[in-house]
Amino acid sequence: MRLTVDEYCKYFKMSKEMVTSKIRAKKLNYIIEEGNTYIIVTRESLERDKREEIHEEKENTPRDDKQIARPTITVATVLALYQKENNFLKNKIAQLETKIDKLIDDKEQMLRAERDKIEQIYSSKDAQLKNILELVNKKMQFEQETTTIHEVESFNHHNKMVHPHNHEIIELKEYLKLLDLKSSQRKIIKKRFLDAYDNDVRVIHKDGKLYLDFSKYDYSDLLAY
Repeated sequence: MRLTVDEYCKYFKMSKEMVTSKIRAKKLNYIIEEGNTYIIVTRESLERDKREEIHEEKENTPRDDKQIARPTITVATVLALYQKENNFLKNKIAQLETKIDKLIDDKEQMLRAERDKIEQIYSSKDAQLKNILELVNKKMQFEQETTTIHEVESFNHHNKMVHPHNHEIIELKEYLKLLDLKSSQRKIIKKRFLDAYDNDVRVIHKDGKLYLDFSKYDYSDLLAY
């Protein structure tokens, strides 16, 4: 004979939790049919009047599977579900395509901005290099016109400065390269300018570099060594 869990609890005066615990511990014989658990009970373990009582109740109790009508799934229902899922996937694809297009546009804008930035940097470098080359050419022409045998001496002995003649601003680092100075002397002069640029209007600070304007100022005190 097989009993449901509720029937077993009723006739053996046990709580449902206790019966469930015994089932889990495999202390009771049971089977599972269509999702329902049935406990196997031998007839000898039941009293006669109790067996008759259970038998009568089972006959009077209508079966649930006869009362519940199973829903019928039609072809139209299946097609409607597929159509709904298809529309959902189409919307997802459209959203992903929109996101991809936006990412591509953002990437192209970033690349264009980076390209313009690089072109601007190279243009600025080209203009600066052109100024330096013009300054070097001016210096060479000046030396060829004014140099004599008595004037060909070390810059250290005469303590003179080379002044640009194009009246343009020149970077300190490039100007020091034009002078006949030792590496240690250039470092001393550069440090002197770095210490003075915060409170000396003659020292021009731009883009992290120091510039000199010989057309406006005299730098003999800062360039002396």
